[in-house]
Amino acid sequence: MTARATKRSAGLLVFRHTEDGLELLLGHMGGPLWAKKDVGAWTVPKGEYEPDEPAWEAARREFREELGIAPPDGEAVALGEVVQRNGKIVTAWAVEGDLDPGAIVPGTFTMEWPPRSGRRQEFPELDRVAWFGPGRARAVIVAAQAAFLDRLAEHSG
Repeated sequence: MTARATKRSAGLLVFRHTEDGLELLLGHMGGPLWAKKDVGAWTVPKGEYEPDEPAWEAARREFREELGIAPPDGEAVALGEVVQRNGKIVTAWAVEGDLDPGAIVPGTFTMEWPPRSGRRQEFPELDRVAWFGPGRARAVIVAAQAAFLDRLAEHSG
């Protein structure tokens, strides 16, 4: 695969400490392809960026676009990169914050739906966000992104 063909995304994994321990904010991918899926359908809020945009700036921009709220201003913990099954390279940072999932106003995307119908419909990028403990987060997150959970745990440990 050429560097030109490789898609890159950057995102922010927001976390908080509660009486019950560490919690992570994940988004459920929007649109009809993910509507009835749970396992593997949750993600770090992220989005694609062009090579001339710094990944950190893209992560903050995409957070705002996907969730409709400003990203937290806490200290950023670099979580590195993972390569997802589709070949996309995802770079993430963890930032401590306490956001209300009810305050989220998701960005949208347009796609033809149903397939080959000629009809274009708009769907939310993330149809919901929720706080998860590490075990549940690991069970539902996109498989490659589980490495981000491990890296945050190492940093917090």
